[in-house]
Amino acid sequence: MTAEAPAIATARGLTKRYGQKTVLRDIDFHIPSGRIYGLVGHNGAGKTTTLNALLGLTDCGGQIEVLGLDPFKNRSRLMNDVAFVSDVASLPRFLKVRELLDLVSDIHPKFDRNRAQSFLDGTDVLPGLKIKTLSKGMIAQLHLAVVMAIDARLLVLDEPTLGLDIIYRKRFYKRLIEDYMTEHRTLLITTHQVDEIESLLTDVMFMRDGRIVLDAPTEQIGQIFAQVIVEKDKTEEAQALMPIYSESRFGQSVMVFEHIPSEKLVPLGEVSTPSLSDLFVALMQRDEDAKGES
Repeated sequence: MTAEAPAIATARGLTKRYGQKTVLRDIDFHIPSGRIYGLVGHNGAGKTTTLNALLGLTDCGGQIEVLGLDPFKNRSRLMNDVAFVSDVASLPRFLKVRELLDLVSDIHPKFDRNRAQSFLDGTDVLPGLKIKTLSKGMIAQLHLAVVMAIDARLLVLDEPTLGLDIIYRKRFYKRLIEDYMTEHRTLLITTHQVDEIESLLTDVMFMRDGRIVLDAPTEQIGQIFAQVIVEKDKTEEAQALMPIYSESRFGQSVMVFEHIPSEKLVPLGEVSTPSLSDLFVALMQRDEDAKGES
């Protein structure tokens, strides 16, 4: 990723306070087109406020642009090119399926009703059914059909598969990537289930206490971080290299290192790239330690 890449969204010094509570702390990011970003953080980390700033739902200090526009000042214009899925339960449950498609046709200029219906053909989501009678999996199918029928440049998904079983979650993301994603579109996904979408992500942002603690392409994770299952007689030698995280698993010492050359790690034990969930735990723990020492 380079600074010259065309930006879908940028932020500089983004800050947000509610009374005495600071929820975003001077954060910067640059999101180019054609990428799939995972925004990961604990509850209260600032993810929702960041999304709200991108969607023009809240005003913030600093600067933020989405598709070249200030989202708070130009929200109605911006929504022509942005789609947002907050939760499968957000669909109006009193409507029938066909009525929902009619409604979206009326309110979104880039919604293709026929395309949405084509995504539902062959499913159990029938036009005459009321949304309140659909299962969670069927609602997910309906929601995805609506989203994929909108010709948006930025799609924001906030915990889109929350409460769904693993089969529907996998189907949701598979359909999204295969039938919707192009080099001209960008997806921003927040989720607590980072393991199951790790293979889809091109970039990841970890947030903690209103700060971004990691913003990197996933292909570079292995160049920055390494995980080592340390041999028992190498523990002190490994500790001397200052791991950012260490834990015991089934009697083995597992350590995560940052910016340590592989030639120094290989003699210590089995070296691999940490999974995103393992890396998230490591960075959150490091941040907690730093707070405790300050």
